Amino acid sequence: MAWDAAAAGVLTLPSGRLVRGRGVGSPLPAGPEPEFGVYLLGRRPAVQPWESRWVTWPDFRLPWDPGDLWAALADVLGRADSQRVEVACRGGHGRTGTALACLAVLDGLAADRAVAYVRDHYRSRAVETPRAAGVRCPVPADSMRPGDDDDGRPRPRGTAGRRRPPPGHRPERARGGEEGVLPQSRLSLR
Repeated sequence: MAWDAAAAGVLTLPSGRLVRGRGVGSPLPAGPEPEFGVYLLGRRPAVQPWESRWVTWPDFRLPWDPGDLWAALADVLGRADSQRVEVACRGGHGRTGTALACLAVLDGLAADRAVAYVRDHYRSRAVETPRAAGVRCPVPADSMRPGDDDDGRPRPRGTAGRRRPPPGHRPERARGGEEGVLPQSRLSLR
């Protein structure tokens, strides 16, 4: 069962799929609970009564493991047709907005339009920093243009000075090598 498109925080993706964005620092919105959630936080989130997944992504930084983010977003997109799915960070603006922009790109929107789309249809303050726009989103291969990165390898920016993941970090990795990895495209703050 999907979300009500008019419910608080629900973003309608270009395909019509519905995904809720929110901040875990605020009370849970009224209405039905999600059936699946992806939580973009620097520390392990509280246990939820629904199925969930944690992507280690400290505030105002980039995800520790971009591959884990891409796998989680692909899971969200696959479930959004038939389940109530949500993506959340602490405040529901920066990391959540960035992830929603990446979902819009995965859903077929051009990367250079994704941030504006999320700001117009979700929250005007979404994707708070230029560094967040440095996240490289997987894009469908048929939307690639000459000059786009097309080798399928994540290239996180701003990783200098990283020491090690926080305690308890265990990224979920896809098995079988590079199979299924999508090309990357950088979001634009324009």
